[in-house]
Amino acid sequence: MPNQPDEKVTLRTWIAVMGSMLGAFMAVLDIQITNASLREITGGIASTSVEASWVSTSYLIGEIVTIPLTAWLSRVFGLRWYLLGNVTLFLVFSGLCGTAGDLTQMVIYRALQGFTGGVMIPTAFTVANTMLPPSKRPLGLALFGITAVFGPAVGPYIGGLLTDSFGWQMVFYINLLPGAVMLASILYSIDAQPLNLKLLQQGDWLGIACMAIGLGSFIAFLEEGQNQDWFTSTFIQHCFELAVVFIPLFLIIELMGKHPVVNLRLLLDRNLALASIVNFVMGAGLYGSVFLLPQYLEQVQQYSARQTGEYMILIGLPQLLIFPFVPRLMKKIDLRLIVCFGAAVFGASCFLNTHMAPEFGGPQFQLANVIRALGQPFIIVPLSAIATAGLMREQQGDGSALFNIARNLGGSVGTALLSTMITQREQFHDFRIGERVTTYSLQVQSFLNSQAAQFTRQGGDPAAALKRAYKTLQSTVQLSSFVMAFSECFLVMAFVILSGSVVIWFCRKAKSAGDAPAG
Repeated sequence: MPNQPDEKVTLRTWIAVMGSMLGAFMAVLDIQITNASLREITGGIASTSVEASWVSTSYLIGEIVTIPLTAWLSRVFGLRWYLLGNVTLFLVFSGLCGTAGDLTQMVIYRALQGFTGGVMIPTAFTVANTMLPPSKRPLGLALFGITAVFGPAVGPYIGGLLTDSFGWQMVFYINLLPGAVMLASILYSIDAQPLNLKLLQQGDWLGIACMAIGLGSFIAFLEEGQNQDWFTSTFIQHCFELAVVFIPLFLIIELMGKHPVVNLRLLLDRNLALASIVNFVMGAGLYGSVFLLPQYLEQVQQYSARQTGEYMILIGLPQLLIFPFVPRLMKKIDLRLIVCFGAAVFGASCFLNTHMAPEFGGPQFQLANVIRALGQPFIIVPLSAIATAGLMREQQGDGSALFNIARNLGGSVGTALLSTMITQREQFHDFRIGERVTTYSLQVQSFLNSQAAQFTRQGGDPAAALKRAYKTLQSTVQLSSFVMAFSECFLVMAFVILSGSVVIWFCRKAKSAGDAPAG
């Protein structure tokens, strides 16, 4: 890597930083952009909607397995060659995803795409923390923050737009152009380092195997549990059992081994440990809110993916205006206070969605989306600085992996719990409303008579009109049940996000960003 004086940053270094951030953005974007096109992908590969969920799950499994390995493999191959190899493979598998003819091919290509793309998230974080001098590090972290929160916000819009205009294959082919730019930036800006293949001989292969089985099974359990009715499914039972056995085994091996692939001892650093917990909570909040809003608009209000994306993008655009100011604040204000402010604003945006009504649609979410956009930048950037404030330069890679995997796991846990909560609370409210909505109620009789009379005037016979009236009543009850369930989910989200602002105060006060040591 190029070495610079403490305060001077060359154009070459900025190209390295921007190139790595572009890669992280692509990796994060690839989840949401694909989710927005799942309906079309399902038809293209002749699968059911339940089976098509594996298009996302397989990517997440590949990503969650590769993130902890990134620091170690970067030492084995050197950052330049490791990034070049993975970006090239990421582009190859992106192209293959667009050619997939059935579900099996798509799942394999997506898993490999996630495995190679996941590398780009922690390496971007590490590049910002190691190649930039202390005074410029907050700006690097702000750029990383944009990749973390802007991608999920604009993904649904980009996915819907590309699918409507060019077909679902384009959501994969779109990676080729920015990927080529990233390859060029790596070749120009990051120096080659000697290979250290001896580390492969010393590799903790048993730990790697336990981690891959444990984390992969855990993600499959979380992502597919709701689709397969949780523990009524033998597959989900096996995933849970594998996770319960292999994750603790992985932790024991890493803590006791001489050459751990993931340096879990770094979690003895109080700031990294607590900031990772907060990042887990905020990951649940970030990806949970990205999950809830599209689910509500598409499932309850029957919006298309593109219509949903047009409202989701309101979360992304204001953040671009806020992020440049965060590094300046980090030099003057306690970083913990900035995180608390961001969490309070983010939580408040969720509270605004707790009083929803059946007519609540995209326009009613606009204010909450803008407020949320104002809060998120004040969380991710200072939180990243707090997490790595006490780490030496050579520890940044492992610290980055632990910090980033916490956010991804938080997102998977959060969306799984919210998905289950929506189903259970909708059923609960449907039952409770059904207790009050009976044919003995004068209000219900009036509603049925009014609807039946309206349908009769449209040309139906009285018996058929009454049947339609009952169906309308049932739909109205179900709509109200869903609205109440989603409102409660937003309330839970608000409390979860605010809980993170409490934990952050147990961190040691980090130095102002401009003085923070890189090790």
